[in-house]
Amino acid sequence: MKKRIAILGSTGSIGTQALEVIREQKDFFGVEVLSANNNSDLLIRQAIEFRPNAVVIGADHLYQKVSTALDSYHIKVYAGEAALCQILEMETIDMVLIALVGYAGLKPTLCAIEAGRQIAIANKETFVVAGELVTRRAREKGVNLFPVDSEHSAIFQCLAGELHNPVEKIYLTASGGPFRGRDMEFLRSVTKEQALRHPNWNMGCKVTIDSATLMNKGLEVIEARWLFGLTPEQIEVVVHPQSVVHSMVQFEDGSIKAQLGLADMKIPIQYALSYPVRLRTAQPRFSFADFPELTFEKPDRVSFRCLDLAYKALKAGGNIPCVLNAANEVAVNAFLKDKIGFPDIPSVIETCIEKSEFVAKPDFEVYSVTDRLTRELALRFTG
Repeated sequence: MKKRIAILGSTGSIGTQALEVIREQKDFFGVEVLSANNNSDLLIRQAIEFRPNAVVIGADHLYQKVSTALDSYHIKVYAGEAALCQILEMETIDMVLIALVGYAGLKPTLCAIEAGRQIAIANKETFVVAGELVTRRAREKGVNLFPVDSEHSAIFQCLAGELHNPVEKIYLTASGGPFRGRDMEFLRSVTKEQALRHPNWNMGCKVTIDSATLMNKGLEVIEARWLFGLTPEQIEVVVHPQSVVHSMVQFEDGSIKAQLGLADMKIPIQYALSYPVRLRTAQPRFSFADFPELTFEKPDRVSFRCLDLAYKALKAGGNIPCVLNAANEVAVNAFLKDKIGFPDIPSVIETCIEKSEFVAKPDFEVYSVTDRLTRELALRFTG
């Protein structure tokens, strides 16, 4: 039988690529639920093509538009966050793909866990904000969390068959973004158009800016800590401009496993959806002849301070990673609106961390309050 997928955030970069995978693997996957926040036009087109059981539009004022457009197709239409969480209780859902961006992914992820659904997760912020809570509840409910990020998918693949072999260290690879090798003087004049030109990956605006600041890698460090049960000292970031080696695992005997491939997000998306089966694809194959040199270097932590801020937040623990995430979301949004400069992004984050109240053992309510207060604080520094 086909695996029935609910895609939360179907109109974003990961969501649209997931639908490409499902289109190519239509004998193995079906679409049960689609959701979007504001992009009603694309959601309607997706629903007409893939004929899910139901769709959810986040913005209440767009409900009538979507409902009218899909009425003749007998597709159920709902609106709002509460409806999104309720719909995950549908017994016809086999797997939920969390393709939402930012803090918005936390509550639906927890709802999917409570409903006992298996989860493919592309929302690293969920682990950054509440990694301990999310992984604990998943263990208690017997829910598997399959990583979709290319780096964490690579680690997951390298760990296959290594259940009883302790991990000494993992290496998360980073492309270095569009400004690799540039100094602070150059970064002061960076525009959003320059920052959005990623050299290797096709991603959404927020993730692309995070890649340019190296915050994306910092968030992935925190995500890896919770996904794989590691300490901060066991997670090392290396810059690998070719984006061929997606990440590596080093074991206690000194051996290193690496997962390689072309920079194509559809591969880790499909692996998460089909695990443990590898489905044949028509994607272009990697050729070593096309990449005669694979290079690795240390990240520049002076010019790109966001990586160190993420490590510091992880080591501080409690609600500080939540502060880091909220401040970063506000700062990136301000940069995209030309309200602050590129180097101001880490400055806003650092200031918010310094001025926020530390809570050692937060629950969901504390995370919610921390997120709200941090955003209010960050807005004071970003206009």
